[in-house]
Amino acid sequence: MSESALPKDQNPQPQLDREALPPHQRRESIQMLVDERGFVRVSELREAFGVSGVTARSDLDALEAAGSLQRVHGGAVPAPTGTGARPDRESSFEEALAASVLPKQQIGVLAASLVSSGQSVILDVGTTTLAVARALLARTELTDVVVITNGLSIALELEPAIPRFTVIVTGGSLRPLQHSLVEPLAATVLGQVHADLAFIGCNGVDAEHGVTNINLPEAGIKTLMLAAATRAIVVADGSKLGQVHLGRIGALTAFDTLVTDADAPADGLEPLRDAGLTVLQPE
Repeated sequence: MSESALPKDQNPQPQLDREALPPHQRRESIQMLVDERGFVRVSELREAFGVSGVTARSDLDALEAAGSLQRVHGGAVPAPTGTGARPDRESSFEEALAASVLPKQQIGVLAASLVSSGQSVILDVGTTTLAVARALLARTELTDVVVITNGLSIALELEPAIPRFTVIVTGGSLRPLQHSLVEPLAATVLGQVHADLAFIGCNGVDAEHGVTNINLPEAGIKTLMLAAATRAIVVADGSKLGQVHLGRIGALTAFDTLVTDADAPADGLEPLRDAGLTVLQPE
């Protein structure tokens, strides 16, 4: 049987024949991949269509100019809401990484300042918690810190801190959109540890509905992290305040502190403070 006759799910290179496609057809196929996967890399497009990196980037630039997708570091994601993307969709890790860069840096530095040498820390998956990881790495005076994470990007970010830090990855099933590890098996590690601090990201913080997330599997892991720590800290920029999403992580009372950015709106923070949540902002 020839390779081209193999069923689609058995063909090791199902898109190899597309290298001869004219540009407009190739770009239509690229758009379909972006919509289906949520994120595509330039390297993937080079391999799939047999084109150079320059051609792949040119195709992405043309699609972005048409409003069909959004370019991010290393590839592309679907267009933002209002230009073709469905509302309330989950952003890819790369898309979120390109957004709100300064607020996340502010949150990362402030959150990392709460950690002391000798402590154990749970770091949830996400770009805001990645900023926390980077700020922890920059604190060269920290020693004997144990970090437990379900984020592959966070584990790799912290690798240079070894052996000052011990980095434990939860294990579990990989979600490519966030490079996160979820059930099955993630709960096995989280059920056997207890940390001093847990830094938990989210999509929404609301006084009445608590802390929520768009994705249910990740919300479930965040809840386990919440239960495994003495002190739970939610890290969220101002755009998350007052938002409510499908997956409930925990009531506001389950969290000790919110770390947010300097520009988080006062009217969004007031009901959270009134509900008893400690709020930390950069000065």
